[in-house]
Amino acid sequence: MEEQPILAGLKPVLEFLEQSPEQADAVYVRKGQRTADTDRILDLCRRNGIRFTLCESAFLDRLCPHTSHQGAAVRLFQAGFIELEQLTELLYTAPLQLIAVLDHVQDPGNIGTLVRTLYAFGAAGIVVPRHNSAFLGSGARRSAAGALEKLPVCKVANISSALEFFRKNGLPVYGSACSVNGLNALTDPLHLPAVLVLGNEDKGLGPTVLKHCDHQIFIPMLRSFDSINVAQAGGILASCFLRHQL
Repeated sequence: MEEQPILAGLKPVLEFLEQSPEQADAVYVRKGQRTADTDRILDLCRRNGIRFTLCESAFLDRLCPHTSHQGAAVRLFQAGFIELEQLTELLYTAPLQLIAVLDHVQDPGNIGTLVRTLYAFGAAGIVVPRHNSAFLGSGARRSAAGALEKLPVCKVANISSALEFFRKNGLPVYGSACSVNGLNALTDPLHLPAVLVLGNEDKGLGPTVLKHCDHQIFIPMLRSFDSINVAQAGGILASCFLRHQL
């Protein structure tokens, strides 16, 4: 599967951001370059919540080895990102009325594998943070085996704010945590529609995010072990929700 496509050049990047900002994953602008076009590019990034990086020319040369980048490039996510409001509307018509929120999941393979499982189970979509999350490029797409182009993806500036949005819309938020004081995913009742939050591969969910969860949920293990892979955990938990909908 080919790498996440790159569009390079000042005018092409500017025109793309004006016409299809929802398909922009990240924008790169040469550090120190100030023109009317670069100012407009950065303004469109801020307005549309697109992450951007001011980088050295050498980085752009490596990113666009066969193209004259003119100091600007955009990494594309051609399936496009949707807004929280749209994802919430899709939730009620999904076969599995579940949204997965990925908090600082760094491994693109984990994201792709989880997306593949969620799509197969019928989940509504996923939410990822604008910063500190893996690119949805070739690694994620390869693991997803085509599901990443089909499962709706929402990118947000702040995970905690997104969770509060869901809660204000009457959706229970379940945070995955290694805590026996939470809900046992295999035995306790789970309610749909719902939001499931999955944390970073190493640190899990931080205390700030957990504060915005209505429930903590754990997977019981019969042998002593710190944790399991986030894609595996997400698949197990999604299947527990699926059981309540079937």
